[in-house]
Amino acid sequence: MKWIIFSTLIIFSFSFLFSFFNKKESVDFSAFSNTIYDYSYFDIDGKEVHLSDYKNQKILIVNVASKCGYTPQYEGLQNLHEKYGDKIAILGFPANDFLWQEPGKSEDIKKFCSTTYGVTFKMFQKTVVKKNKNQNPIYTWLSHKELNGWNDKEPNWNFCKYLINENGKLVEFYSSKIKPLSDEILNFVNG
Repeated sequence: MKWIIFSTLIIFSFSFLFSFFNKKESVDFSAFSNTIYDYSYFDIDGKEVHLSDYKNQKILIVNVASKCGYTPQYEGLQNLHEKYGDKIAILGFPANDFLWQEPGKSEDIKKFCSTTYGVTFKMFQKTVVKKNKNQNPIYTWLSHKELNGWNDKEPNWNFCKYLINENGKLVEFYSSKIKPLSDEILNFVNG
């Protein structure tokens, strides 16, 4: 019984501290574009990548981490890339936002992804995907309906997925539980 009470107190304390230090701040949307194609970020090798390079393509954007229970989804993402890379661009954004599950630097992340899962899809430098003042502008667009037209959902864990159609419109947000080769994603790819 003491263990349950102690565990409950620890969880409550951690949740309170986490919410206290991760308060949402209001965003001045005048500094942001309403089109995904106006954004860019640096890939894992430090080269700037413009999302306009993906015009007329479907895009899957996913926040990734190397020390998460969902990390094996890298394999599914790579399989999706190998089988359907001509139909959809997969963009991986490492983030350390959830229980410090991506502690490495870009070199470490790149090595882990290539040696463990043979990743060849586009990976970016580690970034912030949660809503706060340091949020990556791409994720600001993805998680604010004022910019993308309908969605306010931010990643609530690693391996959340955003689907963008070939016209640059955000069409779906999926939680981590939806696997890369799920019917939902394959229907989008082949639709």
